[in-house]
Amino acid sequence: MFEKLEILQMASAMATHASARQNAVAQNIANADTPGYAARDLPSFDSLCQSESVDGMRATRAGHIGADHTVSTSYEVAADPNATSPDGNSVSLEDEMVKSVEVKRQHDLALAIYRSSLTVLRTSLGRS
Repeated sequence: MFEKLEILQMASAMATHASARQNAVAQNIANADTPGYAARDLPSFDSLCQSESVDGMRATRAGHIGADHTVSTSYEVAADPNATSPDGNSVSLEDEMVKSVEVKRQHDLALAIYRSSLTVLRTSLGRS
């Protein structure tokens, strides 16, 4: 019953997105010296949630307007073609460190939402 709550599904999707994005950042850092490597990233979680809405309405259940609560983990080439090194590598370690901090904040936010939701559920059941 409680696994179907939209807030818990959203927190889970946000944590999954953060995990996949952290994986992309780690791959970029690992290939920082690989000639010809193009940095990759995922679209923001906000843009993924925005794409779920149809005509200003958001699908909240699997049966609604073709709703899908899966998280896309396909990578996009995130590099500016003009910002490559002489060997064709487009990874900037500074940018990757900033992305890593953003991902940690996103994951922490997902956990905070999940914890807060569970606290509300426990309180409503009288098990605080």
